[in-house]
Amino acid sequence: MTALELTSLQKNYESVQAVCNLHLSIPEGSIYGFLGPNGAGKTTTLRMITGLIKPTAGEIRICGRPVAFGNAKGRESIGYLPDVPNFYPWMKPQEYLMFSGKLYGIPHRQLKTQVSEVLETVGLAKAKRSIGSYSRGMKQRLGIAQALLHKPKLLLLDEPASALDPIGRKDVMEIIKRVSSSTTVFFSTHILTDIERVCDRVAILNGGVLVVEDNMDALKRKYALNQWRIRVDSHQQAMRLSDALQGEAWASRIRIEQDVEVLVSVSDKETGSYRIPKIVSDLGLPINAMELLAPTLEDIFVKAVRS
Repeated sequence: MTALELTSLQKNYESVQAVCNLHLSIPEGSIYGFLGPNGAGKTTTLRMITGLIKPTAGEIRICGRPVAFGNAKGRESIGYLPDVPNFYPWMKPQEYLMFSGKLYGIPHRQLKTQVSEVLETVGLAKAKRSIGSYSRGMKQRLGIAQALLHKPKLLLLDEPASALDPIGRKDVMEIIKRVSSSTTVFFSTHILTDIERVCDRVAILNGGVLVVEDNMDALKRKYALNQWRIRVDSHQQAMRLSDALQGEAWASRIRIEQDVEVLVSVSDKETGSYRIPKIVSDLGLPINAMELLAPTLEDIFVKAVRS
């Protein structure tokens, strides 16, 4: 089943086209990364999905139901954390969530249980201070708790970890992995390591245009580097291997790293897999390791936005 479907979605601001003819289909139960540089149109898209911004054109469906601007019907399926969440600083987390739950219309007895559950999920069960004294990381956790409170089918997170330190980002990504067993997660970010850490599928937006969309394994195959790394015993051996590879028509961009590693790009990976060991053997050199390098999401991102 499809949790979220965008069809020909478009948003114009006078002469600026913030989102252009966007088509996406997010499978139920996935962790979906919505990636792009600052200003790519990620936040605009999320706000259209939540009904906070009216699309210029196109259709949005959540669990098969259309989203209409200004109409709250069907919003019970959505949990949303904006890029900069705001709170009443004098409230304590339990008070804030009880207040939020009443707005959702959750019955009081059920609400108390759900408040306890979501605070436990985000690691704030023992937090008793007023929200105004919270760090940015604690506020992000509380924002996720609020978004999860009514048990939505789709959790939308806008840059949930962009302002956090590495430990805070890791904690938020761990929360996302935990909650994905009960809800579909769609989150925007420009932090590539966050996407690699948790996502099943990735979409890359650039200038409001979708440039790449696929699962991580398929993306790594599509953007394969065809680059081998060979580790020998010494810098002298690495130099000899590098010199030998220079004369091969199928080899290019040969360089030495960390004194004992030779990196070489090849015209195709199969050629490298049988020619490199033969060259090393002819030179009488040992191979401590030889591996075909997989592209990182950074490699994929750079190629996608520059193509």
